[in-house]
Amino acid sequence: MAEEVTKAEKAKAEGNTYFQEGKYAKALAAYSIAIELSESEDDGLDSLDGVAPAKNPNVHVYYANRAFCHIKMENFGSALVDATKAIEVKEDWPKGWYRRGTANMALNRPKEALRDFNQLCKLAPNDKDARERLKQCQKQVTADKFAKAIGCEKTKPASQTVDVAHMDVDSTYSGPVYEKGACSADFCLSLMQHQKEEKTIAKKYAYQIVLDMIEMLKGASTLVDIEVPDTGEVTVCGDVHGQFYDLLNIFSMNGVPSQENPYLFNGDFVDRGSFSVEVILTLFAWKLAFPQHLHLARGNHETRNMNKLYGFEGEVTKKYDEELYLLFCEAFCLLPLCHVINNQVFVVHGGLFSKDDVTLDSIRQVNRVQEPPDEGLMTEMLWSDPQPGRGRQPSKRGVGVAFGQDVTENFLKVNNLKMVIRSHEMKEEGYEIEHAGRLVTVFSAPNYCDQMGNKGAFIRLDGKTMTPKYTSFAHVPHPNVRPMQYANPMLGQLFGMA
Repeated sequence: MAEEVTKAEKAKAEGNTYFQEGKYAKALAAYSIAIELSESEDDGLDSLDGVAPAKNPNVHVYYANRAFCHIKMENFGSALVDATKAIEVKEDWPKGWYRRGTANMALNRPKEALRDFNQLCKLAPNDKDARERLKQCQKQVTADKFAKAIGCEKTKPASQTVDVAHMDVDSTYSGPVYEKGACSADFCLSLMQHQKEEKTIAKKYAYQIVLDMIEMLKGASTLVDIEVPDTGEVTVCGDVHGQFYDLLNIFSMNGVPSQENPYLFNGDFVDRGSFSVEVILTLFAWKLAFPQHLHLARGNHETRNMNKLYGFEGEVTKKYDEELYLLFCEAFCLLPLCHVINNQVFVVHGGLFSKDDVTLDSIRQVNRVQEPPDEGLMTEMLWSDPQPGRGRQPSKRGVGVAFGQDVTENFLKVNNLKMVIRSHEMKEEGYEIEHAGRLVTVFSAPNYCDQMGNKGAFIRLDGKTMTPKYTSFAHVPHPNVRPMQYANPMLGQLFGMA
C-alpha cells in the first residue's frame, strides 16, 4: 500500500508539472494513473455511498486536479463527474466544490453552481475568491430570471423594431460607409483595414450590415449544397473564435473571398478571443458581397448561452449596445447548420449523431431557427466529437455524443458521401485526420486563447476530385487585449492558472 501511495504521489507531481507547462492532456493522463493506483481493488463490497474505499487518503486531490484539466480542455461533462467524485470521497474539502461549481457554470447551469458555491463558502468562509464566485453566481441567477421575464414581454424580434434610418453618424467619423443592399469587395477591404487599426465602424453601419445579413439568411436552409466546378477550389476554415488578426492572416495567405476563391467558415466565429465583433462583421460583409461564394455555418458558440459566458455578449454591448447584440442573436439563429460540397463532402461544426441511418433529407427538415435544444440532431451537429475506435459514448463535454469510426462509415454509406469535415476541437497542427481518413477536424485559431501554442489550419478542396490539401499556420501578433476580456467573470480565469 505504501509503495502505491508513493507511486500515486509521483504521478500527481508529474501531472502538476505538465499542468504548469500547459500540457493538459499529459497532466490528465498522469492524474488518471494516480487515481488508478489509489483506488482499492474490487473486494466485492461496495461502500454505503457507492464510492469504493480508497487506499490513498489523497485520491480526492487527484480527482479535483483531473477535473481542472478537463475544465482547461473544455470537457466540462467529465469535469463535473470528477469534481463530484472528489466531493464524495471528501465532502468537507473546499476545492471539490470549487471545481464542480466552475464546471456547472461552464455548462450554463448557474442554479446548480450556486448550490456548489454556497457550500464552498460554508467550508471556506474567509476565502475571498470563494465569496466573489458566490457573488457572481448569485448575480447570474438574478440576471437570468430578469432576462426571462423581459423575454416573455417581447413579441417582436429586434430586426422589426430597430430604426436605423434615424441613427446619426458622428460628423468626425472617417471610416468606411456601408450602403444598404450594396456591399462590395472594396467596402470589405476598407472595413478590414479600419478594424485592423482598432477602430469601430459607425453604429448605423454595423446595424445595417447585420440587418441585411438577417434578410439574406431568411432565404437560406438548414443544409446548404455547394457546387464547385472541376477547375475550381474551395477553402474550408474551422473555428476562428474572435481572433481577428489571425483571420486577416488567413486572407493574406490564401486570398480574400471572391467568385474565384470561395470560402466556407465552419462555425465558432465568436467568443473567447476579444475581437469577435471585428471577425463577425468582416465575415458578414464578405457574405453580403459574395453570397454564393462565402458560406457560413453555425457553431455551438453562435448561441445565447455561450455568448453570455464566453464574451461575445459583453464585447458587443461594450463596443456598441445590447440591441445590436440581439440582432446578432437573430442572425445566428438563421445560419445553416451544415453544408455538402459537390455531393461528396459533409461539413458540420460539431459532428454526427446518437443514432444510425440519419439521412441528409432528415437533416434538411431540422428547424434551425431557434436556440439549440437539450438534445436532438441540431444539438449533436453543433456539439458532438469523434472518438477513437467504434461505437458511441457520452460526450466529455456534457452535451452531444462521442462517436466512433463505424458511426462515420454508416453516415457516409447511407448518404453516398466521401468524407466528413468538422471543427469544434483544437488540434496541435490545426487539423487531424481520423477514422481511416474519412473524417477530418480543422481548427483555424492558432495559439488558442494566447496560451495553447497550437497551429491553425485551413483545407482546400479541388472541384474535380475533392482531395483535401492542408495548410497549417502560426499565430500573428495582435493588440494588447487579453482573451476572455469580455467574458463572464466566473469564467475569465479558466484559461489562466487560477
